[in-house]
Amino acid sequence: MTEGPRAELGTFLRRRRNEVVRADYDLPPVGRGRTKGLRREEIAFLSGVSVTWYTWLEQGRDINPSRQVIDAVAVNLRLTEAEHDYVLGLAGFAPPPRPVLAEPAPVPPHVQHLLDALDPSPAFALTPHWDIAAWNRAYEGLFPAVREAEATQRNLLQFIFTDPWVRSMLPDWERTSRQFLAEYRAEAGGRAGGPQHVRLVGHLRAESEEFSQAWDVHEVERFASRRREFLHPVVGRLVFEQVNIVPQDAPDLHVVSYLPLPEGDTPAAAARLLES
Repeated sequence: MTEGPRAELGTFLRRRRNEVVRADYDLPPVGRGRTKGLRREEIAFLSGVSVTWYTWLEQGRDINPSRQVIDAVAVNLRLTEAEHDYVLGLAGFAPPPRPVLAEPAPVPPHVQHLLDALDPSPAFALTPHWDIAAWNRAYEGLFPAVREAEATQRNLLQFIFTDPWVRSMLPDWERTSRQFLAEYRAEAGGRAGGPQHVRLVGHLRAESEEFSQAWDVHEVERFASRRREFLHPVVGRLVFEQVNIVPQDAPDLHVVSYLPLPEGDTPAAAARLLES
């Protein structure tokens, strides 16, 4: 006998709840060292509903959940986009059209002015989800793909883990990529259940096995200024100090700049980025 939509919704949510990894939610094992599965009260708390109501939802009872609640449960169970659309359909809602990644909003003019003033030091502005929202000429010379990429694909983690140009320029790619990922995780803590974060992580898991493996390590690290080295195919070896500036009147943006260090020919080579 075929289950109705409500019964199928309950069965599907229960199965997914029992499959998630507790460590992904910073939760300890339960029972006899069980590392998978959330309790009903845990997913109910995360989704902002009562345990009784969530229990009824899994039992397929004749209740009328709002779209907001279904979205909250789907996000906190970390369903894929296809799975999210599926549970919306079972609950009687049409799935929304949405891109895999969202396009960042334009930066304020004074932030672009700051970036331009930093030339010939490469500099760019990051959103909370690490989308590259703006950059200067030197950064474009360092990384031309930032101009050519679609706005929804201009994400720093996306470039680091999927772009061959970036990998070829970083002699310490493995260490650098993991450090960036640890810094992103530290900043994303408060947004870990948000739909844009969930879509970004899901998208990168599908695109890069190396991202997926590094993400599962759960490294967390606060940003610190540090030495960065690039092997640019046109201007040669570049050595910078990477610094991070948060504008007081645009606190959601991080301005990341690469200041030339007096190693090798870096100051002169950085100036040549404006010509490349």
